[in-house]
Amino acid sequence: MSKKTVAAPELAAPSEPPGDPVTRFESSLKELDEIVARMERGDLPLEESLRLFERGVALTRECREALATAELRVKNLLAPEADAGAE
Repeated sequence: MSKKTVAAPELAAPSEPPGDPVTRFESSLKELDEIVARMERGDLPLEESLRLFERGVALTRECREALATAELRVKNLLAPEADAGAE
């Protein structure tokens, strides 16, 4: 008799979530929160912990890039105002 192994539910695939940048950011942040919660329990095998850690690092980078992009958009929106106020 062979033992059947049931895999743990997978987190979202590493591919980019659909939707606008805000939706992608929120989705990435939610997935990152889920990863942190799973890892904080401390009951994962080493290989799974490493896989989740790698995914978490990738999500952190995506979130930082999204925030940098949003900051640049805000600066660009405010730039004409600053130029008009200087005259």
